[in-house]
Amino acid sequence: MSAGRRPGRGRPTLDDVAEAVGVSRATVSNAYNRPDQLSSALRDEVLRAARRLGYPGPNPTARSLATSRSGAIAFMVDTGLSAAFSDPALSITLDALASAVDPEGHALLLLPGGDDGGPRADRVLAAQADLAVAYSLADGAPALRAVRDRSLPLVVIDQPVVTGAAIVSTDDRGGGLAAARHLTALGHRRVGVLSAQCLSTPRGGPLPLAVARESRFRDNRERLEGYLTALAEAGVAPESVPIWETSGMDKDTAIEAALELLSTHPRPTALLCMSDELAMAALAAARQLGIAVPGQLSLVGFDDTPPARWTDPPLTTVRQDLVGKGRRAGELALHLLAGNRPPAETVLDVELVVRESTARVPA
Repeated sequence: MSAGRRPGRGRPTLDDVAEAVGVSRATVSNAYNRPDQLSSALRDEVLRAARRLGYPGPNPTARSLATSRSGAIAFMVDTGLSAAFSDPALSITLDALASAVDPEGHALLLLPGGDDGGPRADRVLAAQADLAVAYSLADGAPALRAVRDRSLPLVVIDQPVVTGAAIVSTDDRGGGLAAARHLTALGHRRVGVLSAQCLSTPRGGPLPLAVARESRFRDNRERLEGYLTALAEAGVAPESVPIWETSGMDKDTAIEAALELLSTHPRPTALLCMSDELAMAALAAARQLGIAVPGQLSLVGFDDTPPARWTDPPLTTVRQDLVGKGRRAGELALHLLAGNRPPAETVLDVELVVRESTARVPA
């Protein structure tokens, strides 16, 4: 029998630890939940006694019932988890967010998406979470209604715009402008757009301009308007720009879309790609078709994820601060969990990074 435990008892309890150390129940509770309230020596003594007695610590379920807090943050994405974690931009952002909330004891509960631009509403309604984070969900995603019905605080990363939410986003239109102006300065006028999914009907393939402008994803709309504005400045009519919808999460599908776009006549001399993943798919398609990059085709991505520097040739791309975006989302989550009102939207700057995938238009 462990020292300090009364005979005939079952599993050790918080009271057993308190009796063994000669302190109150509140002191033992603080050793686990509010360690800043104790001296390091007293906390160490409490934890040693708990280990000796075999006490596993406070029951998380009981603690959540007592405090009406689960300690979890629901992180909602618009795709399945396997597809989501193949996206370096998401992984970097999520890691930075986790690093921001972890010191406060908050865990992340990942809710994968489906065909309607976000997780199923029933998953959100059943999630044991104190706050929700929407990562790039579609406008009108059912998950957002479920968040509202539960009156959960909400942090939005990128999109959509939700009244009462704390939002951190990127200057997508400015990034699109910079990317397209770079190409027009190099003399390109036959420019195509490889678009991220818009949830159009039917999905994938060539997009009429009006449909592309109605994408259910705000970053798509903003990047496209930046592209088209810069091209119009150079005398390129928006209606003449070929736009192909695909998803960088499925590389085979993205490569197929790039192959189709590069087979149009007249063939584009440059492609504006709404992510680095799409730009890498276009690079693979160009190799299959025997098109030299940048000698015959220039490519510009968006995000500046680590793989963009490792491609052959390295990608010209629009850099967004993915770490800063995740960190800011974590700060906003803690801000709302503390009972504060959401601040004004945070819009992070972008920067064009010129590498070897772009060159002057072929003679």
